[in-house]
Amino acid sequence: MRERRSLEHMFTIEHDFDATVVTLVDDGGVPLQEDVVINAFEECITIEQLNPRTDQVTTITLSISQLNDLAAALDLPEGVYKLVRSDE
Repeated sequence: MRERRSLEHMFTIEHDFDATVVTLVDDGGVPLQEDVVINAFEECITIEQLNPRTDQVTTITLSISQLNDLAAALDLPEGVYKLVRSDE
């Protein structure tokens, strides 16, 4: 019989004046990674994580189009795709 593991994941959601901020906390196994902070603005998404070696925050900016592509890609098998949306 397989041992059942708890799949608890901790995150926070905050609504600031101009962005929604989601913080993902790594509460998995050792070694733990630094928290990931996702800032959702109207025109883009930024992803931030502290680099403990340099003690600086690394920021990646995604356009809304890139975010939509990423969301679609998470459920697809390996391959090359072009996301086409019909106007509604």
